[in-house]
Amino acid sequence: MLAERLTALVEPVVAGFGYELWGIEQFLQGRKATIKIYIDKAAGVDVEDCARVSRQVSSLIDAHDADAPLPGSYVLEVSSPGMDRRFFTPAQYAAYEGAKVKVRLKRAHEGQRNFIGSLQGLTDGQLGLKGDDAEYRFPLDSIERAQVVPEFQGIRPSGGA
Repeated sequence: MLAERLTALVEPVVAGFGYELWGIEQFLQGRKATIKIYIDKAAGVDVEDCARVSRQVSSLIDAHDADAPLPGSYVLEVSSPGMDRRFFTPAQYAAYEGAKVKVRLKRAHEGQRNFIGSLQGLTDGQLGLKGDDAEYRFPLDSIERAQVVPEFQGIRPSGGA
């Protein structure tokens, strides 16, 4: 699979700079592939961190063009996972237990695909989610996408008393 080949190629470079490879997304836009690489570190990631990794990874992908994990032209984007970070691995879910998350399922469950609630951890390959009115358990392989929902405490709108 392309994601696994890209991860094997990119992860040592990212780790060599002292970052964690948070995840990789790839998709096609017309004839061009877009690769999004998310990097993280405890102190946070800035623009120069992203540029450093981008230059190195771009050169590496181009050098491996013959074995082409990515045949043809591509657009490379490197960024931090952000506050609304998407989950790519089971360990990432575990690290955010108790956080508010948004989950999109591959197929509808009880007539819906989108759920928001408190992440209740992983047990036997199933994600626990506590919503306002119910608790759910979803097998990880049934999840299309899951991400943190940022919560801002104590912010008041400006312009009023």
